[in-house]
Amino acid sequence: MWRGRISSIARQAQKNIALRAFPTTPCQSILLQAPLVQRHARFQSTSAEPKQVDRDLDPSDHRYIGKAQSLFMTHPYSPGSVFMLPHGTRIVHKLQEFLRSEYNKFGYEEVMTPLLYKKALWETSGHWQNYMDDMYMVHGGQKGNEIDEEGLFGLKPMNCPGHCLIFDSTPKSYRDLPIRLADFSPLHRNEASGALSGLTRVRRFHQDDAHIFCTKDQILPEISSCLKFVEQVYTAFQFPQYDFTLSTRPKEGYIGSLEEWESAESALQSALDATGKTWTIKEGDGAFYGPKIDIMIRDSAGRSHQTATIQLDFQLPHRFNLRYSDENDNIQTPVIVHRAILGSIERMMAILIEHTGGKWPFWLSPRQGIVIPVATQFMDYAQEAAKILGGKESNMPHYYVDADTSPRDRLNKMIRRAQLDQYNYIFVVGQKELDEQTVNVRTRKGQVLGTMSLDKVRAMFAEDSDKKQ
Repeated sequence: MWRGRISSIARQAQKNIALRAFPTTPCQSILLQAPLVQRHARFQSTSAEPKQVDRDLDPSDHRYIGKAQSLFMTHPYSPGSVFMLPHGTRIVHKLQEFLRSEYNKFGYEEVMTPLLYKKALWETSGHWQNYMDDMYMVHGGQKGNEIDEEGLFGLKPMNCPGHCLIFDSTPKSYRDLPIRLADFSPLHRNEASGALSGLTRVRRFHQDDAHIFCTKDQILPEISSCLKFVEQVYTAFQFPQYDFTLSTRPKEGYIGSLEEWESAESALQSALDATGKTWTIKEGDGAFYGPKIDIMIRDSAGRSHQTATIQLDFQLPHRFNLRYSDENDNIQTPVIVHRAILGSIERMMAILIEHTGGKWPFWLSPRQGIVIPVATQFMDYAQEAAKILGGKESNMPHYYVDADTSPRDRLNKMIRRAQLDQYNYIFVVGQKELDEQTVNVRTRKGQVLGTMSLDKVRAMFAEDSDKKQ
């Protein structure tokens, strides 16, 4: 997946910052961007671009929905980088919380790694020689026009070199393997300005990036575990279909022995067969350092998106001289599995926006409930009920519940507005509800559930969250 261009070091040395980002790497698929204005004035972009974009956007486009729901924006001062607004950040946090809960089940440990690395690291990984022209290069303030190349830093486009440093920081035994490191650090790759589009193509993004350091004998069980992870996550998102593609050894230019490749490809095929799903082969389409599995999802509109990637890598462990001692105390080189389930979180968010049409399932929703008082004298109770339902004053699970304190309108109109704002539940309160400390419940679809105690509503919230509804 490293399809870089050979850069000109002389030309690069004349620049303080090379405004180029990284192409696809072993652990990640290319994703990104978002030009958008927010509905609320305090979040409104000063860019004139979204006004033009809005006239051309389909209402099902994630940029259109993102603006309507105040999820994200961009600004010309940081082209290709997304400003996640409060409601969009809620969705990102829910996605990350979901993945973290799965990390515990699948044996991953989360790490946090630097954004900047010295030139020497990129020389070790091979990116300085071959891909520097596609990275953001940064150096500290210096007098005059002289640039000390030794003082240059690269803004990371992927996490694998940093994870290699963690693995190499202490001696390893076969008993320590597999080691599974996960990372949500922001990554930077340059996209040409003309290619930037919504959340799907950006320059700064986050990825559910992970690297598994394992023995050759552990390749099959680790790949199988990754595929089970994919199934768990994509089932929760209710994608109607997803497909697997296996990319095999290129005819030339590959590293490693034929025996290693055949063994690795056999392990990947066995893992794919065990899923019970159909899969296809792309002969010779693997990277030079190892075969890979790509996952294509289909959304509710039948569109295909390449998201997850599971990539074997024989090369990077050698470049970083990674070692472990086997059961006979012989020194061996581990294999790396590069793995991303969502791919870019920003891009997955765009896919989910369009897949759901902005009608978020409760567990992912940035607007899970709203309390509407029938008259101004019940506003205090509406606010109190919203706090209790949201768990804002307790150690109980937190939910996103608002109180509608806007100027009073006809009740049916206020309920309809809340439904159009995609609140999952609407709670109406008046004198009866105040006296009984209850709420009258209806759904986004208009189903009236009747009067419920606040505790019963929270129990309903918990059930919806657990079932990923």
